[in-house]
Formats: sequence, C-alpha cells, structure tokens
Amino acid sequence: MPPRIAIAPCRKMTDYVTSVRLAGGDPWEPSYAADPAETVVSSCAGLLLTGGADVAPATYGEAPHSTVTDVDAVRDEYEIALVRAALAARLPVLAICRGLQVMNVAAGGSLVQDIPSQVGTAVAHQVPNPKRRHRPRRQCRSRKPAAELMGSAVVRGRLAVNSRHHQSVQRIAAGFVVTSLAPDGVIEALELPEAPFCVGVQWHPENFLESRTFLPSSLASSLPPAPEPGTHFG
Repeated sequence: MPPRIAIAPCRKMTDYVTSVRLAGGDPWEPSYAADPAETVVSSCAGLLLTGGADVAPATYGEAPHSTVTDVDAVRDEYEIALVRAALAARLPVLAICRGLQVMNVAAGGSLVQDIPSQVGTAVAHQVPNPKRRHRPRRQCRSRKPAAELMGSAVVRGRLAVNSRHHQSVQRIAAGFVVTSLAPDGVIEALELPEAPFCVGVQWHPENFLESRTFLPSSLASSLPPAPEPGTHFG
C-alpha cells in the first residue's frame, strides 16, 4: 500500500495532490472539523503543509502589521496543532511557503510580517508566474535532507526558485537550522536536524510537475510520466 500523506487543506490543492501521487504516496486531505490533529498524525505516514494566506501575528505574540491580510484563525490553529503533534510523534514533515512559516511559529519562532517594509530589500520575493524561477538562493552548508533532495537543481551551491511571499521567518524556532538564504538574507529553508525528516522551503516545488526541476535525477527517472503541461497554482 502506498504511504498515506496528509495534506493540510488549502484553496488550491491540485499540484500538491498530484505531486504526492507521482511520488508514490496516497494523498489525503483531512478536515478541520472532523479530523483532530492527533488523529491525523496517527493515521498517516507524513504531513505536507501547504501555501496560502498570512499567518496571524497573534500566534507569535505580535500586533499585526498593516499589510497582513486574509488571516484564517481556524486554519492557523489547526495547522499549528498538526505541526506540534507531528513533531512529537516524529512524523516526517514537508512544509511549503506558508507551511514553513506555520512550522516555525508552531515550534516557537516568529515571522517578518512584511519583507518590503521591514527588510527593505530589492530582491523580488513575489513573482506572480508560478512557473518562473528567479534570483538564485544560496544553499548553506549542510548534511541535511533539503540539499540532497534538490539534487541537480543546485548549481555551484545556488538554487533558482519560484516564490510568492511577503512574510518570512524572523526568530528561528529552537532546534531548527537555516539551510538556504536569499541574497538579501531572507530565510528560504529550515530543517530540524533531530527529526527523522522535517524540512521547510519558502518556494513552491509543486509548481514544477512537468519539468521535475526540484528532483534529483535518480528519483525523477523512477517516477511515472509527468502530466501534460498546464497551469498549476500552489
């Protein structure tokens, strides 16, 4: 039986679900109302945290910046509970974009609420086209999974990514390490070394189903044929 992978519900699930299936998993979208976090964690082999709207600053003890929008308190509470239950159970976790931010907050970290005004960077962190990669991110020296998973996409220690975010990690949760940085110092990837597998990335690898850009060639060659090119949004 394929491993069951719980995918945190979001408005645009298609690429996440397809990616899990292509990798040999059985995607499952748990319900906020019907599936408590502990039940989800005990019922699956891994947790995938998805992209989406801003994380409420109240979850890390701050007042909201004027740019914070579309906060969903129910989603925040549910996903924070999922992360904490998964970490306690040592369940494998992959966190994407907002998912990385939720993971960091759930473990005790905080966020930059608005990169343009609080970091003051000229780096574009919000590229509308999900298929377009941009400014290479520097991969930090690490023996952790992210660098290995990126495989041939990493060239001379750098990786061009696609991202759509105005928030990012500020205070890093205890135990986590930074494994990728943007040229302006914005954190692009975190990992928890003590966990069997716990990786968070700020970009959207699921948007590259057709090209398999973010897969090592050894794995890509063993997967089923990629879907026909189309428009996918994370």
